Amino acid sequence: MTASPAPASDADVLIVGAGPAGLALAAALHDAGLAVQLLEQQPLAALADPADDGREIALTHRARGVMQILGLWAALPEDAISPLREARVLDGDGPRPADALCFGGGTGDTALGWLVPNHAIRRAAYAAVQARPAIRLHTDARVTALDLPPAGAAAMPAALHLHDGRTLRAPLVVAADSRFSATRRLAGIGAAMRDFGRSVVVGPVEHSADHAGIAWECFRYGNTLALLPMAGRRSSAVVTVPGQRAADWLALSDEAFAARIEAQSGGRLGTLRAAGPRHHYPLVGVYAHRFVAPRFALVGDAAVGMHPVTAHGYNFGLYGVQVLAGALAAARQAGRDLGTLDVLQPYEREHRRRTWPIYQGTNAVVSLFTDERAPARLARRAVLGVAEHLPPFNRLIKHLVVEQLRGRATAGR
Repeated sequence: MTASPAPASDADVLIVGAGPAGLALAAALHDAGLAVQLLEQQPLAALADPADDGREIALTHRARGVMQILGLWAALPEDAISPLREARVLDGDGPRPADALCFGGGTGDTALGWLVPNHAIRRAAYAAVQARPAIRLHTDARVTALDLPPAGAAAMPAALHLHDGRTLRAPLVVAADSRFSATRRLAGIGAAMRDFGRSVVVGPVEHSADHAGIAWECFRYGNTLALLPMAGRRSSAVVTVPGQRAADWLALSDEAFAARIEAQSGGRLGTLRAAGPRHHYPLVGVYAHRFVAPRFALVGDAAVGMHPVTAHGYNFGLYGVQVLAGALAAARQAGRDLGTLDVLQPYEREHRRRTWPIYQGTNAVVSLFTDERAPARLARRAVLGVAEHLPPFNRLIKHLVVEQLRGRATAGR
């Protein structure tokens, strides 16, 4: 008796989730010569014209490089890109400038990074996919089941079952559907989740003084305030509070909100006024137990959802896209099966090596700098004092705190 032939594949790779990471991966795989289909449960209009959600995404040099290669950077409006030239950290309630620990200081390509509105990145990523018509995009497509072939069934593709009765098959399925990924769960992969019991309230403010490209991180007692430089004399004010206090901040009038931010920033940006609506996001960190399985992989927040206050989320998403796309391109060129573990595991090793130390270090910094008890307050001052006078420790704190400032408003991704 002869075995039945394996079902035909609909694509080389099926990507679930058309957020910025999923869209970027689709573009990268297309450019590597792979046939890609992208599934998104939102309607097409939500991808083509994403709403402004108040979040500013900070991008590193490497992340910008990936975006340039894929054509995303060129699709960003010039006035949406704000250089992050310097980061300054304040601890406690003292307003004295001498209390600030400073990092960076430069212009152009020596900037720490660049702040870009989240909706602008989403629009640019969608445009990149639209510029590659060979990529097939399915919207209003909800995945209800995932079939991964059993061990030993080497020729069998993975299968995605959709709510409308369709089934799509491919040698590899990639989940890019958020830190709360339903596809990850369907694959039987768990994740370590840490709910910090805190929320961020984010809103834009205009100010009379020039921010000079400086981001401020103010670890006040009772809440944390970040001011992220935007185009012109505007900044994104990001307030981190215990979850039960978020409603109080949201209920403030625009005048009261601006006055409170002005007071907590010590008047560094002059007179402030609210310049748009406020948004609210819970703080949850996620780290998947595995990034790959036979015929399955995770990218973006589905793999690593950084604590939103110290988010490095989209940067890590782009790093993962770059590494996974490179591994799959090499496998295709060598004529290898894209969904085997020997193809996928180098991606997991590299992405874990890159993300795990920062994920753990971020959580440690957050725990220390949001602890209001007296011993923690003393420890906070000691950490910043040592960082200022001991260069190796300064570099360590700079790495963790600057990552914090870079991704401060990416909460909820």
